[in-house]
Amino acid sequence: MSAKVSILIPTRNRAGSLKRLLDSLEASAGLEETPLEIIVVNNHSTDATSQLLMEVLAEDRRFPILVLDEFKHGKSWALNLGLERVTGSLVLLLDDDVSVDRFCVAEHVAAYKDGLFDAVQGKVLAGLDHKGQPADMARLREYNIPIVDHGDASCEVRGFTGTNISLKREVFEKAGLFDTRLGPGASGFSEDTEYSRRVRENGFKIGYAPKAIIYHELNPERYGSSYNRIVQYRKGVSRSIYRNDSLVFRVLPDLISNCFRYLAYTATGRRQKAYKTRGRIAKNYGYIAGKVQNRVLQYRRTRS
Repeated sequence: MSAKVSILIPTRNRAGSLKRLLDSLEASAGLEETPLEIIVVNNHSTDATSQLLMEVLAEDRRFPILVLDEFKHGKSWALNLGLERVTGSLVLLLDDDVSVDRFCVAEHVAAYKDGLFDAVQGKVLAGLDHKGQPADMARLREYNIPIVDHGDASCEVRGFTGTNISLKREVFEKAGLFDTRLGPGASGFSEDTEYSRRVRENGFKIGYAPKAIIYHELNPERYGSSYNRIVQYRKGVSRSIYRNDSLVFRVLPDLISNCFRYLAYTATGRRQKAYKTRGRIAKNYGYIAGKVQNRVLQYRRTRS
């Protein structure tokens, strides 16, 4: 029998998306010898999430589901509550706006069998929109979803995106819990990026499992350059909380060089390159703004 797997899903105000995710997990294959539990942490949702979860609990489903309530607003709080309650030796973290391939969970389990990795990043591909339409691959960046595709071969990677990752229990027992200053409901982003840094700093290896696939839903509210600029700005602010990059020798030179790249890409009609570079500019601005704000707050504390 394989190691027990705990699937941890933090959720807030995405009842329809959560239902699709749970239904896709119900259709999982290749888990005949794998004990499995699903833990859903409801992060103070105000939509139909609570009702949905009551209905799901009343159904006869393949895998046991535990529902927890976290009233402290923030994805990291929800993740931490779930990590304190998991019973599996492997923990799979999934966002609530994805659907899993039927072999996704089994491929996460298989990725640990050779003992090379302590945490695993799965592949994240574009799913469907609310009308059931697929993404236009020529405009993939403009959907503003976290695509993760390192190819078709397993390999070691430096970091992970929290949309589709798994960890051995000993990883979070040693690296600790997620930083509650980061992530949705707090700074906005980067709880996963910061955590993957701690995973590496504690001597663990992160691998990539190309067949552990999830599909990220397409949400029209997230399309376009305006949303992307907001996202990248918030990522910059989030980065300013846990990193100490030099403003003079790294951030400002990067900002200036990206401004010139953006002008060049725009002038030559390289739309996707320009789109990505504009996001990098916004991220640099966010980092600078975050550092300034942090220093102002520190100054006020010393004066009070």
